[in-house]
Amino acid sequence: MSADTSTDGGGADTGLDTTTADWNTAGRSADWKQTERELAGLDALEMAPERRNLGRKIWRSTWPKVLAIVISIAAWQIVVETGWRPRSILAPPSEVFPALWEMLTTGSFWSAVGTTMTRAVIGFAVAVAIGLVIGFAVARFAVLRAAIGSLITGLQTMPSIAWFPLAIVLFQGGESAIFFVIVLGAAPSVANGVLAGVDFVPPLLVRAGRNMGASGLSLYRTVIGPASLPAILAGLKQGWAFSWRSLMAGELIVTIGESGSLGGLLTLTRELSEYAQMLGVMIVILVIGILADAVFGWANNSLRRRWGLAADHEV
Repeated sequence: MSADTSTDGGGADTGLDTTTADWNTAGRSADWKQTERELAGLDALEMAPERRNLGRKIWRSTWPKVLAIVISIAAWQIVVETGWRPRSILAPPSEVFPALWEMLTTGSFWSAVGTTMTRAVIGFAVAVAIGLVIGFAVARFAVLRAAIGSLITGLQTMPSIAWFPLAIVLFQGGESAIFFVIVLGAAPSVANGVLAGVDFVPPLLVRAGRNMGASGLSLYRTVIGPASLPAILAGLKQGWAFSWRSLMAGELIVTIGESGSLGGLLTLTRELSEYAQMLGVMIVILVIGILADAVFGWANNSLRRRWGLAADHEV
């Protein structure tokens, strides 16, 4: 009897333990599901402010620009209405924008834009390649820095338009003269950007790279180059500004035998006294410059966010 009782008691204990384990498992499962629901709710709460913050960020960055455009157009219209210059010479916005829209609907206008942008991209690409090579070479070798460091700065400060007489003589006009001036205008800015970036690389980073076995070109490729990117990007932005101004001056000065460019359209509309269209072309040139600046600004912000350098209001 005692043995049977002992056996029955053991079976009861085993059943009780099994039931308790099932309850514990069910409880943990319920707790886990509850935790998942709570986390999902927290994620939803976090996403909502992010969407609202994105909208506010877009609005904060947009409304000042819109306001500036509205004020500029209003001031332009007011100046015209004062009679400072005849409307036939200084066309008001009410005439310029319809003329611009009419040009935008023609294929010849977009062909001119394409020609100008092709020249801009090719010239800037060549200038960037030359500027990067010269910049890193001068930064690497002290003899080169002593020899041509000041010359690079001098070339950067020289007005691009001053190169055109020499360019026209050397290349007898044509696109080669324009590319020559674009490169001379933009490459020094890119090179100086590289020099500034290399000079401000923290020595601690350089020592750390050398301790990890980097030296020579590998040190520039893995440490100095990436650390110089912000300054290089600033040099690229400045180089683009110089190249764009050089290109516009070149298309106005150098005669290529056609008007299929934005500079050529400016000259043609001025000669035909189509001042509303002339101002419309100038607006297009300005808009292209603003868009290019926006691209460089986006690249700069992306780089700062990647490196954790963006302020809280920029993230």
